[in-house]
Amino acid sequence: MQLIADFSSLGIDESKVILFILLVVSVSIHEWAHAFAADKIGDPMPRKEGRVTLDPRAHIDPVGTLLLPFIMIFLSPGFAILGWGKPVRISLPNPNTRKRDNLLITLAGPLSNFSLALLTVLLFATLAQFVFLSESLLNLMLQMITVNTILFLFNLLPIPPLDGSHVLKNLSNMKKEAFLNISKYGILLILLLVNLSSFQRLMSWAIESLTYFFLHIFSQLIS
Repeated sequence: MQLIADFSSLGIDESKVILFILLVVSVSIHEWAHAFAADKIGDPMPRKEGRVTLDPRAHIDPVGTLLLPFIMIFLSPGFAILGWGKPVRISLPNPNTRKRDNLLITLAGPLSNFSLALLTVLLFATLAQFVFLSESLLNLMLQMITVNTILFLFNLLPIPPLDGSHVLKNLSNMKKEAFLNISKYGILLILLLVNLSSFQRLMSWAIESLTYFFLHIFSQLIS
């Protein structure tokens, strides 16, 4: 309570501070999931580089995890919140299962965000059986669901360096050279997309629909 009071006295919206923290944590878990999946598959590189940990410091990218989210949250940038962590490097040592392993490691990231949103619903639904959920707690639940819904959906876009591009590469048998050529323009394509009103409407609809799905589960659990 004292921390919130201090933020308020500085003219800072505490809900934005909470949102920023949730985003950093969710991005870190996303990257940890990549590293964890690679480690379980038998790829030694993530563990050697200290990535198989839930410590956010191992996964933070100064621009993608801190600077850009800070600008987008506190300076009111646009329709959504974007962010990314330090990429997890993998070696895929088994040539016989390389494509499968790459696909599983890639999907682990977005699935971790989907799981976080679902776990949030289950946690708050369980909590509601014992205590009254105040408006601030419900808002916290909504923020946790929304942040992870955004990360889940956005990372599935088939544009480098997003996870969806690696899924597309593996499922379509795209050559490495072609993927690298497309990757040169990936960030530019993302920046163009997020400024297109049609894309904003599509993403907003997808985010709202998936958020409603989780809230519907919550309402069914507490009814």
